[in-house]
Amino acid sequence: MTIRFALPYLILTFFLCFPLAHGQTTETKMLLENERNSISVFEKNVNSVVNVSNLRMARRGFFDMDPMQVPAGAGTGFIWDEQGHIVTNFHVIAGGDSFLISFHADTKQYEAELVGAEPRKDIAVLKLKERPAKLFPVTPGESNQLKVGQKAMAIGNPFGLDHTLTAGIISATNRKIQGIGDVKIHGMIQTDSSINPGNSGGPLLDSGGKVIGVNTMIFSHSGTSSGVGFAVPIDSVKKIVPELIKHGKIVRPGLGIGVLPDHHRRRFGVEKGIIVTTLDPNGGAAKAGIKGIHQDRRNRYLLGDIITAVDKFEVNTFDDIYHALENYKIGDSVEVTYVRDGKERKTKVLLTEISSY
Repeated sequence: MTIRFALPYLILTFFLCFPLAHGQTTETKMLLENERNSISVFEKNVNSVVNVSNLRMARRGFFDMDPMQVPAGAGTGFIWDEQGHIVTNFHVIAGGDSFLISFHADTKQYEAELVGAEPRKDIAVLKLKERPAKLFPVTPGESNQLKVGQKAMAIGNPFGLDHTLTAGIISATNRKIQGIGDVKIHGMIQTDSSINPGNSGGPLLDSGGKVIGVNTMIFSHSGTSSGVGFAVPIDSVKKIVPELIKHGKIVRPGLGIGVLPDHHRRRFGVEKGIIVTTLDPNGGAAKAGIKGIHQDRRNRYLLGDIITAVDKFEVNTFDDIYHALENYKIGDSVEVTYVRDGKERKTKVLLTEISSY
């Protein structure tokens, strides 16, 4: 082959072997970088994520003197610290008498006990009775600066398929979603990362491998992932978990009142405010002279006072008053606006301790 024909041949061979080399290299590099990130996050956290089995005692009949443990449900959790504390959802452990924990690539099951729970945030803490040789706590991140569109990954045990990774994005932040504890959970993270039954209690992770939330629920007509999942923000978890570990419960400020459920309130024609039913005699509301449902001299039941505001916060439901009081601490004094006999009144109430669970 002469030089005259060799040069065009070499040029043609180059383009056949490396078509659009620059463009394809850039696209492939981007794809592989994203894949490498997903692999890295999974490998960093897989040993921190556990399967939580909820067991309860069951009897075969009234005269059964030998009850047996039966599975009551399963979910996911993750290692919080080297002392063996595990964070999960309250609804994963609710009603359980004992709990078994399974780790990735470990055939042994480890017993755990309940340390404490905050149902209104759907968070619970377990502690291992026996620990593996090595524990791998997660790295908590921050959730107050999350951006819609950033990458989000979930590790869990959907449908019993252990340690499954799903990836997506943050779809929205600061959602208010009805939880298991009769109030809405504020600040919820919405994600399209696939979350299915069994994922509950598992970590939602950012691209740095840090935990930004606890996967909690899905919106779905079929009961499976529809691309709308929610996680409790890690900023809330970081406040709750240390208190549960220290006290076994969440100590909150409260007025010391019981409240009539909304559907009963409407039967009395009360559209605004909450009706006080009962009072803790040692609570701030009772000492401030607020009245609950009571009887008159003719033994007729009379409605209690109707609280309409706490300081600047309007309250029309238990959810409203719960979140209004999150802004205060035990010992603070608040101005309570209430209606009695059709007249609006105000009084100062000292907030006292109430327990969450």
